Amino acid sequence: MNRLIRRKRGTVESPARFNRMDRLFDEWMRMLPPRAPFGLGVGWPGEDVIRVDEFREGGMAVIRAELPGIDPEKDVDITVSDGILRINAERRSEEKIEDKGYLRHELRYGSMSRTLPLPEGVSESEITATYKDGILEIRVPLPERTESEPTKVTVRKG
Repeated sequence: MNRLIRRKRGTVESPARFNRMDRLFDEWMRMLPPRAPFGLGVGWPGEDVIRVDEFREGGMAVIRAELPGIDPEKDVDITVSDGILRINAERRSEEKIEDKGYLRHELRYGSMSRTLPLPEGVSESEITATYKDGILEIRVPLPERTESEPTKVTVRKG
């Protein structure tokens, strides 16, 4: 029968294999970039993904993308092909803080993107986009849906 061992780091009660694993794990954690949380790559999740709200308003699908601190004419590229809307943006912003003789620069820059499927039958040439107060709004006219009577399907035994 197996025995349950209370594990205390660095004590005699802890088997040697656990001490070695602890050291390996500690070394691995020290090699990760300081901002990277456990199990993730560089940076926090979602830093390079554009956050959006999607909803319907009348006969339009509306997509609002959060893009503060960008110049929409220079830094945003919106493309539509094969029923897929792609938003690519590049952010360049700089913040300088001087306090008691110390100067700190906090730069945020990099490219972000988002790919969204569009409803079937959308006319790509009628899609419009506006930018105001850090929000990019894309309006997609929805195709007219024809209401048809439901078709009854018969079930046969067999």
